[in-house]
Amino acid sequence: MTSRAGEPFELVRAVAEAEQLLATPVPPAGPTTAQGDPATGEWTATEGAGFRIVPLWEGDPLTGVYAPEWNDAEEAADAHLAALAEELDRRWGPHRMLPLHGPLRAWQAGAPVEPLFQALFAEDLYGDLTLWDPAAPDGRWAALTVGHSDGDAPLVLAALVGERAVARQ
Repeated sequence: MTSRAGEPFELVRAVAEAEQLLATPVPPAGPTTAQGDPATGEWTATEGAGFRIVPLWEGDPLTGVYAPEWNDAEEAADAHLAALAEELDRRWGPHRMLPLHGPLRAWQAGAPVEPLFQALFAEDLYGDLTLWDPAAPDGRWAALTVGHSDGDAPLVLAALVGERAVARQ
């Protein structure tokens, strides 16, 4: 669960938070650390050498949900991602897609992957990256992704930002 549980998706808020994230400093070095809400322990952010990841929206838990409600939940998450990407395209220029199946397969097989990918997978964010490279005049990139850990877990839309180019794997 994330700190966004129970909040509705609001495009204006998500755009503002994505832009704020793009302007937020990221650690230049150091270990990857996940942060949680002090009261609940729910995930609020993960940062590591040159990147930061934050949840923007969390759907409802999918416990006991089957098609067609399951499909509706996935379509809602995809629609949130698409609406946010469309608005960010207007601000940052066109995005590109970066599939994560290569790093995910390597990680599942126990092979080393970049700390950014390790951090995404640790938060069950397995979806491909909608990536603006660069998104800011200083060369920083930004991305969005949707993921969830298993059949019962809620879908999560997250934003990430970094200073180093994202490697194609």
